[in-house]
Amino acid sequence: MRFLYLARHGEATPDETGLTDTGRRQAELLGERLRDLPIQVIHHGPLPRAAQTASIVSAHLPGVPVHVSEAAGDYVPWFPGPDAFPEEDREVGPALAREAEAAFTGVTDEPRTELVITHGFLIAWLVRAALEAPEARWIGLNSGNTGLTCIRYSPDRPPAPLFFNDLGHLPPELRWTGFPPALRPSGTD
Repeated sequence: MRFLYLARHGEATPDETGLTDTGRRQAELLGERLRDLPIQVIHHGPLPRAAQTASIVSAHLPGVPVHVSEAAGDYVPWFPGPDAFPEEDREVGPALAREAEAAFTGVTDEPRTELVITHGFLIAWLVRAALEAPEARWIGLNSGNTGLTCIRYSPDRPPAPLFFNDLGHLPPELRWTGFPPALRPSGTD
């Protein structure tokens, strides 16, 4: 059995070179939430916002190895049509999505609990895959910054998303970062 925890990175600076003060606080609170789980490894994407979030979270999980993974990066995993994006993006993104599915999903030989600190697109893609939904269904699944998702993979049943975009570790004023303004409840800007 495998428990795959997926977390979106903390709020990034406008130039995406790191985390804002809010993003660092979100990562601290995520680390506190995860500290009592039997996480065996942390994977994160190569961009600074994911790497810094992983560093902050890992401070709450002493001894847990941390690995950078291109497959946990920020890319578009599937495209709706051949002309939607440049050809290079249409090749790289889906290839990395296949690599992420191979690395992070499915049943393992021994029980495993992993954390992947990544970006909203990959979280949506892996939830879509767990539900065996059509490829286009990843579009529109949004995760807030440090939103936590968990998918269980067991040998005797289909993959099961146990929860999606759980923001319970964050106080209300930190919960709606990362969502487009149109998706936020009124009064949360």
